[in-house]
Amino acid sequence: MTKTPSGPRDKDKLDPVWKALADPTRRAILDLLRKQPRTTTEIVETFPHLTRFGVMKHLDSLREAGLVNTREEGRQRWNSLNVFPIRQIYERWVGPFQEMWASQLLGLKELAEQNLGTTLHTPRKRTKR
Repeated sequence: MTKTPSGPRDKDKLDPVWKALADPTRRAILDLLRKQPRTTTEIVETFPHLTRFGVMKHLDSLREAGLVNTREEGRQRWNSLNVFPIRQIYERWVGPFQEMWASQLLGLKELAEQNLGTTLHTPRKRTKR
């Protein structure tokens, strides 16, 4: 199959990431890991409405998507957030649209200024860090 805008396509390498992010519990786990790495036990304790097995299934999905890295340290498994797949989504899907909308808003600002005969305040462009 070939990639077409409106037809069938080959599986995209980011599909597992989108699938993992679609679940609210998985997003909550990622929010927890964004603050700091956690042991599997700490994550299980944060979600008392889920069984240990349920949390581990969610972690498996996040690992398969590349969103979570796990390392064993003695009897504990430490889980940490891997932001690289999220950055890939941002660069592919958000960045191009952000530029388009910024351009559209600038045009709207200029049109409004022409109609008002004044100059509207333009915030400074944020720089990438």
